[in-house]
Amino acid sequence: MDDALRPVGRTLLRDRAYESLREAIVRGDLAPGALLKDADLADRLGLSRAPVRDALARLTVEGLVETKPQSYTRVTRPVTRIVRDAASVVRVMHELAARTAVPLLGPGAIRAMREANERFAAAVRASDVEAALDADDELHQVLVGASGNHAAAATIDRYTPLIRRVERRLFGDSGSCGSAELHARLIDACAAGDVEEAVRITSEIWTALEQLADDATEVAEVTGIPAASGVPAPSEP
Repeated sequence: MDDALRPVGRTLLRDRAYESLREAIVRGDLAPGALLKDADLADRLGLSRAPVRDALARLTVEGLVETKPQSYTRVTRPVTRIVRDAASVVRVMHELAARTAVPLLGPGAIRAMREANERFAAAVRASDVEAALDADDELHQVLVGASGNHAAAATIDRYTPLIRRVERRLFGDSGSCGSAELHARLIDACAAGDVEEAVRITSEIWTALEQLADDATEVAEVTGIPAASGVPAPSEP
């Protein structure tokens, strides 16, 4: 009973703040260019300012927030080059995960991928972008998890948000979240133990996201926010 009553650690609060703010930025609830005030964010999150500041510092390092000392802290605007670079890194990590994971997959993993793809296809038919992207993440996470490569998983987790906020806007405008058929081909290759085909299809899927990065400027125009010429290189606070 005493263990259950131990205070929540500061690190956990910092992580909660980070996850909440990152999700709000990726979903567009905190729009590109939006000013961020730690006191206001702390109040909205029901936290003290310290974990919020820690979270903002981490998001700055990851390129989702930019800060000018004594001037502003704000959500970065999508920049084609930066999003494209992130997409390239994520693609390579997914290819590595697929190459490692395919020989290790059992029937349960294949079943989980098929179920995720069914949810993905249903969400696309319903024009539910959030559900489609969640199902897409679940499908690919089966391979990432099975690979056991923690460095690849951490890299994917770090850089995917830079892609997702552009992806959400484009998919929201176009009503499309990619191809369930392409996913089905990937799953079939995994089920057959065909490593090279699984890697090739994985590359095809994520290369399409690299191409979407070229539309980052268009995203800014659609939202009425001028595209930035670049994001200042972040530094540790």
